[in-house]
Amino acid sequence: MNDLSNTTTPPPPALPVPTSAKYRVPTIHPEGRKFVAIAVGITILLGFGLKWEVAGWLMAGISVWVAAFFRDPERTTPHGEGLIISPADGMVCSIAQVPLPRQLTGDGGLESDAATGTVTRVSVFMNVFDVHINRAPIAGHIRRITYVPGKFVNADLDKASEDNERQYFIVEGADGTAVGFCQIAGLVARRIMRFVAEGDQVAVGERVGLIRFGSRVDVYLPEGYTSQVLAGQRCVAGETVLARKGVPELLLGATQ
Repeated sequence: MNDLSNTTTPPPPALPVPTSAKYRVPTIHPEGRKFVAIAVGITILLGFGLKWEVAGWLMAGISVWVAAFFRDPERTTPHGEGLIISPADGMVCSIAQVPLPRQLTGDGGLESDAATGTVTRVSVFMNVFDVHINRAPIAGHIRRITYVPGKFVNADLDKASEDNERQYFIVEGADGTAVGFCQIAGLVARRIMRFVAEGDQVAVGERVGLIRFGSRVDVYLPEGYTSQVLAGQRCVAGETVLARKGVPELLLGATQ
């Protein structure tokens, strides 16, 4: 009988590197189509049924915004050892040394720095105009998912990581590297969704979840990884290199 105790799941196959590209109009994610349909239906009722032209035009603008909010563009994801890719579109609102949340610790959890008891947390804030599809920061399997109900304070505030509705993920790569990240609801967001389950295998940059209407994602970097973004910088989910292994110093830059 074969011994399967040490069998590991192979990493997903690498995708071909593109040598050219054309602009593609983003599709609307299936989770958003019902909202778009409702908005369009109200627009037709106001504009054509009730002949309320001003309200109809206003609702038409809202319909366009709802469609744009749920847009799901394709992304070209960098592949390589020692890279962590941004799981979210938006602005880096914080880079800080923090203790690990208890939802990411314990058996099968992440480890903090032995000397300081902290890890580097990179927070990406998504406003209502950003794409809200979240993507896997590394390739591997989903080791843990933990949902926590909570409040809906401004996701740009530090206390949002502790008070708001949120959902934690731990993804473990083929080399044993584990990355934790957390979807956090904001002032407007009232629904966190995930497209994966514990044990699922994901490719780097693969779609893993969605937060509706304004939110934030926190990424907890493993030991040996250094942030490659700056506070105030904009990130693109599935494309921006958020952190790199073996880089001794933080990236420096200036707002101008």
